Amino acid sequence: MPLKTLFLNPPSFENYDGGASSRWPATREIESYWYPVWLAYPAGMLEGSRLLDASPHKVTAQETIQIGRDYEFLVLFTSTPGFQGDIKLAAAMKAANPGLKIAFVGPHVTTLPEASLKEGTALDFVVRREFDYAVVEYANGKPLNEILGVSYRGPNGQILHNADRPAVADLDALPDVVDVYKRDIDPRRYNVPFLLYPFVSLYTTRGCPAQCTFCLWPQTLSGHPWRKRSTDKVAAEMAKAKEYWPWVKEFFFDDDTFNIQKARTIELCTKLKPLNLTWSCTSRVTTDYETLKAMKEAGCRLLIVGYESGDQQILKNIKKGATVQRARDFTRDCTKLGLVVHGDFILGLPGETKETIRRTIDFAKELDVDTIQVSLAHAYPGTELYDYAKANGFLKAEGSQMVDDMGHQVAMIEYPGISRDYILEMVHRFYDEYYFRPKAIFRIVKKAAFNSTDRKRLYTEAKSFLKLRAARNRSVKESRKQQGVGLTPPPASGTSNPGAKSETVEPVNS
Repeated sequence: MPLKTLFLNPPSFENYDGGASSRWPATREIESYWYPVWLAYPAGMLEGSRLLDASPHKVTAQETIQIGRDYEFLVLFTSTPGFQGDIKLAAAMKAANPGLKIAFVGPHVTTLPEASLKEGTALDFVVRREFDYAVVEYANGKPLNEILGVSYRGPNGQILHNADRPAVADLDALPDVVDVYKRDIDPRRYNVPFLLYPFVSLYTTRGCPAQCTFCLWPQTLSGHPWRKRSTDKVAAEMAKAKEYWPWVKEFFFDDDTFNIQKARTIELCTKLKPLNLTWSCTSRVTTDYETLKAMKEAGCRLLIVGYESGDQQILKNIKKGATVQRARDFTRDCTKLGLVVHGDFILGLPGETKETIRRTIDFAKELDVDTIQVSLAHAYPGTELYDYAKANGFLKAEGSQMVDDMGHQVAMIEYPGISRDYILEMVHRFYDEYYFRPKAIFRIVKKAAFNSTDRKRLYTEAKSFLKLRAARNRSVKESRKQQGVGLTPPPASGTSNPGAKSETVEPVNS
């Protein structure tokens, strides 16, 4: 029998979504959680294991420590903003169970293995990049010095780094994550405002050939080589998922980019169509009309799309591989086909100015997609953006300083002529200007009017959002009053919005 293994997505800030740490490193106004898909693969390969996703299942740190007493091996998926808390939890778990072996996995320890082991004295080893087979081999008794991709302490306390492990080539050889979900996870615990509730999330590919300088996963964990599961395997797992949870409203393919290869996407759609599923996925704006049409006909409802910026030079700076005009054409195609779009935007990327921020806000309103997410540019260790910001003296905070003590995101990057506080304030203003438009308000009201489930959900989310928004605005006003600073006047806009507020608000997805 292998070591009795606990795979842990650890408890953290209230409403904190550690699973999406590359996209959103902080707490959210509206509770939102993604599935721990990465941990599910090795959990499916070890008899007697358990996958514990603590935050959505409301398992506290003390309860996690107690659960850890019953296990011999802990595999914890950590993140840069959560690392300090995670190593404290690991120390407490080892104190309660001295025989517990502990491995950390994820982008942070991939990039900083030596520093992680020096700070986390309770850690026995870390696994760099994909960790599926490394932790399974250890649980089955293989010595650390024979396991590829691990970093650990040698006999004299020195940090040793074994050779890198090649990327997993045969994704079909990995287990179906839905079997692990069925065993260990309650889908009703997961909510993302723009996805139908309840939903189930999984991958059909790994890696992303795009070279975006800010994106964490391809530069650290999954890599740039694009690997795919066979369409037959994906369709078979989806049929199984439908059987497991006939009450699930939507399935989400959370690949780095789902529809990179046209032929494969269309082939998969032909096999999903007979299942009569509602599903959503990630997408690039380079996806053509024919592919989008095949997706829609196969049950696709929504696309998560990284627009990032409305400024062409910034898109070049971050190696996005797309143009502003192509984004317009793509959005027009989606509207024509009836595909819903959730648009992601980032403020504070290289080249950002007050003028480019205004251009991006106006661009988003021009696109007028259903929902948006606006993030600060976060420079994660291991990314090209981090190296650029560090080398040029633009990085003013890093590591656990990505978030404050309450888990709210903190602006990390500051450029000449534009302060990081201004960039953070414009993130909040972006949301105000976008959602407090008559067109956007009408869309939300219409959605609530015709769907009782959405109506209840939107009501709860709106109460939470407006309550916390008001509290933050009071806090900002009081802080500025004490400092003798007035509110920042609204920036000039070619498409002015008289209803836009100048106060800041906390980020929210919808």
